[in-house]
Amino acid sequence: MTELTLAKALGSGLRRALSDDEKVVLLGEDIGKLGGVFRVTDGLQRDFGTERVMDTPLAEAGIIGMAVGLAFRGYRPVCEIQFDGFIYPGFDQIVAQVAKLHYRTAGNVRMPLTIRVPYGGGIGAVEHHSESPEAYFAHTAGLRVVTCSTPQDAHSMLREAIASDDPVLFFEPKRRYWTKGDVDEDAVGLPMGTARVVVEGTDVTLVTYGPLVATALDAAEAAANEGISVEVVDLRSLSPVDFDTVSASVQKTGRLVITHEASESGGLGAEIAATLTDRCFYYLEAAPVRITGFDVPYPPAKLEEHFLPDLDRILDGVDRALGRVNSLTGWSA
Repeated sequence: MTELTLAKALGSGLRRALSDDEKVVLLGEDIGKLGGVFRVTDGLQRDFGTERVMDTPLAEAGIIGMAVGLAFRGYRPVCEIQFDGFIYPGFDQIVAQVAKLHYRTAGNVRMPLTIRVPYGGGIGAVEHHSESPEAYFAHTAGLRVVTCSTPQDAHSMLREAIASDDPVLFFEPKRRYWTKGDVDEDAVGLPMGTARVVVEGTDVTLVTYGPLVATALDAAEAAANEGISVEVVDLRSLSPVDFDTVSASVQKTGRLVITHEASESGGLGAEIAATLTDRCFYYLEAAPVRITGFDVPYPPAKLEEHFLPDLDRILDGVDRALGRVNSLTGWSA
């Protein structure tokens, strides 16, 4: 075991992937000599050379397009999108090419391509640096979408994503880059398509992922001080979602709260609420509750604390699921 930050754990996973397979190559803006803006790739170009850790122009469509060509030729490219809001210039390549080539070629072409995306708010950044665009890609058939919340998952899931023959969008919660945790570099963790019950409970299921897992754990602890038992489920995979694990939890607790940073309309919370209502209708004691970002563009840094779901908003959602707050009057039991 080694204690690493989440960012260092990602770098460790990239280093192992480069060492294990000579077909793994990294592409991105400033990932070489600089080591990336978050220093995730620090030292990798020095140790593996410029032909395997490549600095690219500021052109996301070009980065993804070059990776598609490399994948065609048998390589396993790993692209870094420097910030979440920069992914949109590469959107066409991802949804029209990366996601569809395996299907379009009747299975004859694989796209073993990983796209790393630092995402989410909480770091006081400027415009286009705090987006949560995961729902766009979870909606696109042909892509796997995953996100980590701990250093161990960051290391293990990234290596698994790179080894996968499927294209993977790997979302990294940037405000958790400095979170520390034990990492066993040889451990085989949960498969990246599997959700994890982080804390067991009996009264409410709280489903989340990525940057809000830590906040959900704080909420579960605060609720426990009031005698409320909250089960926290970290989805880990956003497409496909491990609905079996979430369903088992909801069937036990009878109540569901979903929280994510992205805006509410068309978000993953809606899909989870709809599917769990279908699967667990006769177990639910109350309607599912969503605690999300608001349906506005991501605000300036001074206002982001009002946009992001926090401890109080999540606890309010738990109260609503338990019937302790009337959603129309705001009355608390």
